[in-house]
Amino acid sequence: MSHRDAAHGASDAIGTALYGLATRAVKRLPRDMSLTSAATLATLDRTGPRRITDLAVAEGVTQPAMTVLVRVMEESGLVERKGDPSDKRVTLVCLTEAGASYVRTRHQAGVDAYARLIDELTGDEVEALAAALPALLHLAELESHARQESDR
Repeated sequence: MSHRDAAHGASDAIGTALYGLATRAVKRLPRDMSLTSAATLATLDRTGPRRITDLAVAEGVTQPAMTVLVRVMEESGLVERKGDPSDKRVTLVCLTEAGASYVRTRHQAGVDAYARLIDELTGDEVEALAAALPALLHLAELESHARQESDR
């Protein structure tokens, strides 16, 4: 087996492991709202206020579907609509304090769940994960750039 084949095999194995972890993590999330709603709140937390049309593109749904989603989240007190100071014709969707708190709580629950699992690993396994942390952070950065490119 060539070095290139071995590297591709490692990429596949790592990709499979990461994808498995991510999908199981998503399945364990509380079912108090749709994944699209939770993703929209996370997007607003990460990027700040956005137009409904921008949110629809970012989350891969139609503009009418996002309008309904925003209305439901607005009724729940998680988001609010505000005028854009630079263009009075534009309405921006903003996180409320309750929405920001929801995002933080959900994020921390995910971190805590992984931390509990990591506590069950051997010292060598924890060291291996710690050594991989720069690569994992770079991977997250690459994924974020890829997501931003696909949003355009």
